[in-house]
Amino acid sequence: MTDILTASTSSPAQAVPVSQERRVVTAIPGPASRAIHERRLAVVPTGVSSVLPVYIARAHGAILVDVDDNQFIDLGAGIGVTTIGHTDEAVVDAAAAQLHNVIHTLFTVTPYEEYVRVAELLAEHTPGSHAKKTVLVNSGAEAVENGVKIARKYTGRRGVAVLDHAYHGRTNLTMAMNFKAMPYAAGFGPLAGDVYHAPSSYPYHDGLSGADAAARTIAYLEKIVGASDLACLVVEPIQGEGGFMVPADGYLPALQEWCTANGIVFIADEIQSGMARTGAYYASEHLGLVPDLVLSAKGIAGGLPLAAVTGRAEIMDAAQPGGLGGTFGGNPVAAAAAVAVFEQIGKNNLLAEARRIEGTLKPALLELQRKYDIIGDVRGIGAMQAIELVQPGTASTTKEPNPGAVRAITDYAAQHGVLVLSAGTYGNVLRFLPSLAITDELIADAVSVLDEAFARL
Repeated sequence: MTDILTASTSSPAQAVPVSQERRVVTAIPGPASRAIHERRLAVVPTGVSSVLPVYIARAHGAILVDVDDNQFIDLGAGIGVTTIGHTDEAVVDAAAAQLHNVIHTLFTVTPYEEYVRVAELLAEHTPGSHAKKTVLVNSGAEAVENGVKIARKYTGRRGVAVLDHAYHGRTNLTMAMNFKAMPYAAGFGPLAGDVYHAPSSYPYHDGLSGADAAARTIAYLEKIVGASDLACLVVEPIQGEGGFMVPADGYLPALQEWCTANGIVFIADEIQSGMARTGAYYASEHLGLVPDLVLSAKGIAGGLPLAAVTGRAEIMDAAQPGGLGGTFGGNPVAAAAAVAVFEQIGKNNLLAEARRIEGTLKPALLELQRKYDIIGDVRGIGAMQAIELVQPGTASTTKEPNPGAVRAITDYAAQHGVLVLSAGTYGNVLRFLPSLAITDELIADAVSVLDEAFARL
C-alpha cells in the first residue's frame, strides 16, 4: 500500500511514512506506552482520563501510530476534530508558514487578516444568506458560553433552554447545560442557574413524530419557564455525546419557528456535527434550519485549537466593545489552519466524501444489525454514524441499554487495531466519526473487526 508522509516526532524537518493500514505488533498497550503511562500517573490527575492508554507518536490520514509502532484505524478523529484527516499537508503547510510570520499579537490589540478571512468563510458557509458576524475563541465550551452571553445581551433575558441528552462542555455554565452529571459535573457545584432542560426528540425510544415531539418540548418550556423569560434555546442538530440522535423530521424547524415567534435566539451547537462532517458544511442544512447563531469548533482548524460563534449581525453586535474576545481567541496559526481546512473541503469535494462514507459504513452497520440482535438502532448522517446496543431480546420491546457490550466491543477493537468511541446517556452507543480521508477498504477492515467482536459476545 502506498506510504503517505507525516511529520516525525524526532525531527520536524523530516517525514516518516505512515501506510494507510491496520497493524498490531505488540500487546495493546505495548511496553513503550506502558512506560509513558507510569510516568503520567505521577504527574497527570486521574480526572484527565483516556479512552485507550496508547501513546501516539505520529498520525496521517485515518491512521494513528503509537510509540510501539502499532497502527490503529481511527474511527474517532479526536472526537470529530481531524475531520479532513490527520496531518493534512495543506493544513500543516499553512500553519508552518504562519509560524514564521506571526504567532501571536492578540486580535483585540493589533489585529491580523487571518482572523478576518475565517470570519468571511464562516459567513459564507454557515446556513442562511443574511448578514453575519463572527467572534473566534479557543474551544467548543467557550463558544457555547459566548453564544449564551451574546443571546442574553441581545434579548435582555437570562433563561437558557437546552434539550435532554445534550452535551455542551465542562465549564461552569456548560456543565449546567449538560444532561448527565456524571462524570462532567458530579461534585463540581454549585452550577450556573437559569438553565432549563426540556424533553427532546429521540425517535428510537419515544416513537413521536417531529410535530408531536416539538409540541411536548414547547409545552414544557412554556409551563416551566415561560417564553418571555428565555434568552435562547441551544440545540445540537445531531446530538453528539448523547448518542448521535437524529431528531424526527420537522422537530427542530418547529422549535425554531416557536423561538422566532417569541424573540428567543435559536442557537445551533454544531461543534461536533459541523465542518463537512455530515456531507453538508453544517448538519442544520439537512434539517431545514437557519439558526440565529451557529457554534463551530472541533474540525474547523484541522487539529489546532479554534472555535467560533457566527450569527446574525444585529445579534452579534449587541455586545459592547471589549465584551467579546480573549487572549488566544482566533490565534493567527490556528486561523491560518482553518482557512486551509475550508480550502481543502472545497478543493477535494469533501462533502461528497462524507456521503461516500455513509454509503459504505451505514450498510455495513445495518448488516451487523441483521446478524446481531443486540444492535437495536443504526442512525446518523454522513460520516457521523452510530449503533445503539440493547440487552438481548429487548430491541423491539423495552430497549434496555447494554453498556457492557459496548465496553467489550471497544476493548476487543482496540486490541485488534481499531479505535472506536462510545457515547450515549447510558453508555450503550458506539459512535463512528472517521476522518473524511478514510478509504472504503479501511472501513471494511474496521467493520470486520467489529463483526468478530460481536461474534465473541
